[in-house]
Amino acid sequence: MPGRIILNAFDMTCVTHQAPGLWRHPDNQADRYHDLDYWVDLAKTLERGTFDALFIADVLGTYDVYRDSAAAALGDAAQVPLGDPVVQISAMAHATEHLGFGVTVATTYEQPYALARRFSTLDHFTRGRVGWNVVTSYLDSAARNLGLDTQIAHDDRYEIAEEFLDVTYKLWEGSWEDGAVQRDRESGVFTDASRVHSIGHEGRNYRVPGIHLAEPSPQRTPVIFQAGASPRGREFAARHGEAIFINGLRPEVTRPVTDDIRARAEALGRPRDSVSILTLATVIVAATDEEAQAKLDDYRQYVSLEGALALYGGWSGLDLSQFDPDVPLTYVDTDAARSALSIFTKADPERQWTPRDIAHYVGIGGIGPVIVGSAQTVADELERWVEVGGVDGFNLAYVITPGTFEDIVEHLVPELRRRGRVWDEYPEGTLRGRLRGDGSPIVPDWHPAHAYRGAFAGAASALDGTIGEPLDGSTDLADLDDPTALTDLNEKEDAR
Repeated sequence: MPGRIILNAFDMTCVTHQAPGLWRHPDNQADRYHDLDYWVDLAKTLERGTFDALFIADVLGTYDVYRDSAAAALGDAAQVPLGDPVVQISAMAHATEHLGFGVTVATTYEQPYALARRFSTLDHFTRGRVGWNVVTSYLDSAARNLGLDTQIAHDDRYEIAEEFLDVTYKLWEGSWEDGAVQRDRESGVFTDASRVHSIGHEGRNYRVPGIHLAEPSPQRTPVIFQAGASPRGREFAARHGEAIFINGLRPEVTRPVTDDIRARAEALGRPRDSVSILTLATVIVAATDEEAQAKLDDYRQYVSLEGALALYGGWSGLDLSQFDPDVPLTYVDTDAARSALSIFTKADPERQWTPRDIAHYVGIGGIGPVIVGSAQTVADELERWVEVGGVDGFNLAYVITPGTFEDIVEHLVPELRRRGRVWDEYPEGTLRGRLRGDGSPIVPDWHPAHAYRGAFAGAASALDGTIGEPLDGSTDLADLDDPTALTDLNEKEDAR
């Protein structure tokens, strides 16, 4: 029996995501990215195709490396203008019953206490259908606009992310025990304070002494997606990632990456098959191979090479305008997304890539392969990626939207269903339960979050007094019932 192939749609709250210039195509509705109806209609289409999830990418800066300017990115709407990736999820969840949502949020520029509440809220509103794509950000422009002179060094960002996740795991899994929320109208007790605990986190980067603000959601911890490709990133992904997103040019050269990730997971005590690895791909499918090829030929007329170079500059940290367009590139370390550079300089020993080659390749589909043909042809190639490349599924990007996804649902999904590769109907349950295949909504015992499940039970609780420090280090809040004490406190504050 062939294994199931995971299908996610890959999108972003912007006009141009992975196909620069294609916003000009008459059938492309990507410029409706700020229209909530666009997102609701897309979610309904994906649910009709039993997609696992809509995976929403994000960045917190502009692509201004190419020619040391954001002009090319702005001209082509290359991931700018850009909306928040979270806001549309509640509306899409309300319009669907099963589709999952993976949303990208960077740890580098967030606070774990606030983010934990945001994801608990999303998990409640989606009934357990949300995942978090944990990234560390890679744009200097983001760092500058968020208070830094330059971005934090690549490996240091992962150290910050390790502690960030540790804090959120404590909040999601440990702060509120099972059964803490009682909703008992007769006794008048909504939450049993004895089952709610401060996490008392004191770390190098974060100090979070108190309790989680939100009650436990269906999954508690959202499904953790991760996209680390450097050695440090792969180690982080192997530790935390329930689904890991990679880029690859060909399945043969992708296999060493997937094998390495699984080996790292095993070394950390995880089952090898607990790692779901997804790769980027763009599918152009039609009733026949010839019709699909005609679509590709049509799309190529709209590609913007300037937009492609703007995107690649942001991804790699390299301004390719400074290089001879016909001289092959060599690898250099940058603090950007290192996979965007290594994939064209190190991953494939059988090919050398010039800046001109890269611009043409990135023009449709970004750094992933473009798979073109009839449903049978495309399904054969996806299966080859699974067997040869060692992947479990795909983040499918669009050339035009919603047309690319509509074609996949109309042509490809029925063929994959015939082969037993995707669901005929969704199984019930949460995003995690469907991804794992066992229906369980909670993190498995190998996951680092699991160590905090019930870890604070029996420790000090909210019954034991106030959460955190008194206002001035000495005032007992219970005394504030005394008007004199309140006057004294106000006088102390006025004197500061």
